[in-house]
Amino acid sequence: MLLQGLLPLLTSLLTSAPTASSIADSCYGSALPTISPSTDHRSVPWGSPSVHFSSLNGTLTTCCNSLDDVRTALDDIDDRLLNLLNQRAAYVREATRFKSTRASVNVPSRNEEVVRQAEQQAVHIGMPVTIARATFEAILISSVPFEQCIFDVNPQ
Repeated sequence: MLLQGLLPLLTSLLTSAPTASSIADSCYGSALPTISPSTDHRSVPWGSPSVHFSSLNGTLTTCCNSLDDVRTALDDIDDRLLNLLNQRAAYVREATRFKSTRASVNVPSRNEEVVRQAEQQAVHIGMPVTIARATFEAILISSVPFEQCIFDVNPQ
């Protein structure tokens, strides 16, 4: 099952104290910047902006002058993600029309292929692979019961 692959990762995260290097290796695939040892408080904001945009005149701008700016951007992305997930659910429903048996609704090899492709794309675009894997596993875990329900209520 898809969650079985996630269990060793969660277990290792809970049973060992991760170092910055191990987090970078397992979560990002590259070294994290060196940050001075933390105290109870640090100056805010810390570090440099990590989100940059090219403007129409070719200059580089950065986002986010405050935590509210970050949250507003995240809310916008969440709205777009929900719209994309709605489109995906419509295609999942459509796929059910082409399946002759309930057993053909859940195809573990296809699920693994979808997760593997998401992981490869994450590496390609520099996204943390753990986020891509967990997201697509969650999408598939919720899509299968949805598709089974569609299959069950539309007997032909």
